[in-house]
Amino acid sequence: MTEVLAADRGAPPVPPSVKGAAWRKAGRYLALSVAAFIVLFPIYSAVVVAIQPAQALLKWPGILIPTDFDFGTFGEAFNQGHLGRFLRNSLIQSSLTTVAQVTTSVLAAYAFAFLRFPGKRWVFYAFLATLMVPTEVIIVAQFQIVSDLGWLNSYAGLVVPFVAWTFGTFMIRQSFLNVPGDLRDATALDGYGHAGFMWHVAIPLARPAIAGLSVFSFLYAWNQYLWPLLVADDPNVRTIQIGLKSLNSANVDELNLVMAGTIIAALPIALVLIVFQRHLVRGLTAGAVKG
Repeated sequence: MTEVLAADRGAPPVPPSVKGAAWRKAGRYLALSVAAFIVLFPIYSAVVVAIQPAQALLKWPGILIPTDFDFGTFGEAFNQGHLGRFLRNSLIQSSLTTVAQVTTSVLAAYAFAFLRFPGKRWVFYAFLATLMVPTEVIIVAQFQIVSDLGWLNSYAGLVVPFVAWTFGTFMIRQSFLNVPGDLRDATALDGYGHAGFMWHVAIPLARPAIAGLSVFSFLYAWNQYLWPLLVADDPNVRTIQIGLKSLNSANVDELNLVMAGTIIAALPIALVLIVFQRHLVRGLTAGAVKG
């Protein structure tokens, strides 16, 4: 009927392919909207719980659109849970772990990508096989080694077992493989050795992958729970994840304080994701052409 009216007015009818494309576009936007709601609703719920008084949370049914706000819960959770100290410890631990993992990953990836030595492929396969070993299998041996070295309740005990990361090495190696071999020959003619080629050519070209690895490494270190719980009994060394557990245990009946502390602990992660989102996406796609 619409096509007939359009023809009567002298306008050309809308092709079916255009209509189909419009419906597909609308369907994609609808699917994205539903996915965004599913992802954001838990965050919204946590914020709603954190800003409400404890008495309001006891009402049934729960309130999704609060009218009574209490933003003092954030300051109370920060002070009562000593979150400032735990945030500092997590920042130090995560930063040291990130620097160590990026450094070792770049060096190992360069060796697997550019150096020639007997059995390199099999060594790399054995290196990758460690990804299939669960952390829980070796955690007892790691704890015994750290204890024998006297690193309990120290940043060394938190960081040293994680200075190398197989996934990081694989990720940077895939990016290094995209560097043309002619560049290596050209830099060799200019008198650059492996160190000069790596620093002046390979690393700048692999900057997106290195930036993405840095974000992955920081998030992984920040979210660690089991290992810091085992090796850090001293509150001066404990990380934010252990601090949140202590806050939860001390305030079982005050869910708003626990949620406020959770939001405070998640703010650094959210900031890192927002600032380095582009690097994270570029790091995921780096090395995807040649493997």
